[in-house]
Amino acid sequence: MKTRHFAGIPAIPFEGPGTDNPLAFRHYNSAEVIDGKTMKAHMRFGIAYWHSFRGTGADPFGPGTITRPWEKGKNELAVAKTRMDAAFEFFQKIDAPYWCWHDRDIAPEGKTLKQSHKNLDAIVKHAKAHQKETGIKLLWGTANLFSNPRYMCGGATNPDSHVFAYAAAQVKKAMEATVELGGENYVFWGGREGYETLLNTDMKREQDHLARFLHMAVDYAKEIGFTGQFLIEPKPKEPTKHQYDFDVASGVAFLRTYKLDKHFKFNIETNHATLAGHTFNHEIEVAAAHKMLGSIDANSGDMLLGWDTDQFNTDVKELTLAMVSILRAGGLGSGGFNFDAKLRRPSTDPKDLFYAHIGGMDAYALAFKLARQLLADGKFTDHVKNRYSSFDTGFGKEVEKKKIGFKDLEAIAFKLGEPKLKSGHQEYLENLLNTYLHG
Repeated sequence: MKTRHFAGIPAIPFEGPGTDNPLAFRHYNSAEVIDGKTMKAHMRFGIAYWHSFRGTGADPFGPGTITRPWEKGKNELAVAKTRMDAAFEFFQKIDAPYWCWHDRDIAPEGKTLKQSHKNLDAIVKHAKAHQKETGIKLLWGTANLFSNPRYMCGGATNPDSHVFAYAAAQVKKAMEATVELGGENYVFWGGREGYETLLNTDMKREQDHLARFLHMAVDYAKEIGFTGQFLIEPKPKEPTKHQYDFDVASGVAFLRTYKLDKHFKFNIETNHATLAGHTFNHEIEVAAAHKMLGSIDANSGDMLLGWDTDQFNTDVKELTLAMVSILRAGGLGSGGFNFDAKLRRPSTDPKDLFYAHIGGMDAYALAFKLARQLLADGKFTDHVKNRYSSFDTGFGKEVEKKKIGFKDLEAIAFKLGEPKLKSGHQEYLENLLNTYLHG
């Protein structure tokens, strides 16, 4: 491994729970084999290029605080290549098997669309060489249809057909770049696909246009031989007041309404779940119930703030509950855990980038192991099964088999009288969960 940009920081080793080395893993042992697969294969960790290598520490109240030594030079394309050299050095040292990008993260936008395409081609070629050398793979790619002023009213839902066409051209190229780099998924991140006021909005028409846009993407994927998974990333309040992809449930309804459900699954972000008023594992369960669980954007928000803070998640309780839902669903398939998280504004040292990812990877790895133990013991599973056992026999079973109706159920209710209350034992189960978390 070439060490140029993170000199003095070694490849991060696994040293176990007892280590006091802040640059070592305590729980994530990538080579550990569980159920015939390494932890690296189970977790499929990915690094978000936009936060880790384009993030500056800026927030809505001030400019960036983080500067990196490789961000020097007047030639934007040359700087982009040097930045990518630094990124792949980091990917190797942190032992992450995947990375993710927006098109405008990795390649500078040109003065024309053709120049932007040309810039992306040059960087994709550079990235492909790095991938071949390191074995690191692309988890997913996506297009930035939200930063440039042209997208102030969205891309696929923009009222101007010229902007719609520009967005289509940009996604077309990003999809081609994803295929070129062997990307296993492609994400549609609708950062401005929503509206601010109905005084100037035809909501039905915008949703029709969004659906048409996604159908065209499905058609083009077949044309270029992209066999990966398309993912929708739900998000509320970011940044428009009414997002069309507010949460998983609204996303499912949209995809089924427009006959797109066979082509899309969900990339679920923790911070977006909580901003929608849900828990992380709730959103996972909704997606899993519809067989549409695809991938995870691994981060968290600050419950005292009403905006998307994209912090590294080290809440083992929250992550254990999420991992239980993911494991029960059979895993993420071609998806993974992408650290869509950024350093805090005062965390300006290059080492902070390592500390942050070590903490996140350790927390997820520990949660994975705890969730496996919890499911293997079966105490929670048995409790849920017993709670619904009345639907396993008799008229309850006939309800599920659709063999009984209101008249029959009324007769049964008359005969049986008032139902007896049965405890859900919530406090007992919360205490039981703590025995796994804390021993």
